[in-house]
Amino acid sequence: MNILLNERKLEVDEKATLLGVKNAIRPEADVIIYNGAAVTADVPLNEGDSVNLIQRGEVPPAEELEALMVSRHTPGVHDKIKNATVGIAGLGGLGSAIAVALARIGVGKLILVDFDVVEPSNLNRQQYFIDQLGRTKTEALEENLKRINPYVSYETHCVKVVPANIPELFGSVDVMVEAFDRADQKAMLMQHFKSAPLVAASGMAGFGPGDTIGVRKMGDRIYIVGDRETGAAPGCGLMAPRVGICAHMQANTVLRILLGEE
Repeated sequence: MNILLNERKLEVDEKATLLGVKNAIRPEADVIIYNGAAVTADVPLNEGDSVNLIQRGEVPPAEELEALMVSRHTPGVHDKIKNATVGIAGLGGLGSAIAVALARIGVGKLILVDFDVVEPSNLNRQQYFIDQLGRTKTEALEENLKRINPYVSYETHCVKVVPANIPELFGSVDVMVEAFDRADQKAMLMQHFKSAPLVAASGMAGFGPGDTIGVRKMGDRIYIVGDRETGAAPGCGLMAPRVGICAHMQANTVLRILLGEE
């Protein structure tokens, strides 16, 4: 029968077991991932099982690294998303965190668009560093994402999104993400982008309960993430915890759409 060992097909005996394969192939491995879960007990293997063997402290060769990076994925997920393209409009507290999440799960291509630069007040919730102050967000975020996952393709545009350039920027995406700060920009994108599912956000300011942030579907292709009430205002700022909840719910909604779950 055939299994996947570090994402490569391997023929094993019908009576093969997990620890038997580990001891035969890589006895020094101290992390065993079996169908997406870290395990220690021996189990009989079945046709199509996924096994990843990792040695802590070892930097694997380039041809194995990508497979090991996605070893904790639910089996079959990476094959479905590695050829997908996702667009992100706005690379602030929402967009930069969404991009990090999607890069970590290995979405094939990210199109990242923002015209702004990194400034000090961004650092309370956005995925940048002090030594990147003054740099464009597109350049800084691409640099950070390549350190996280060099196997994703990154396309960046340091421009302001307006109705006229939406088709050129995002015409090829499988899913679109709205991650703007301003309500008028959000409305503009929702009005003019019509070619794919759109995951937008509304209401994540302050430090209210995280469980008030949810996902609501509007029509057949628009998803709104947030509490739809709590916008930034004097006395109600934007901070990493609640913005991060919203951003990761947007990223998870993107993943569910790509997997056909939405």
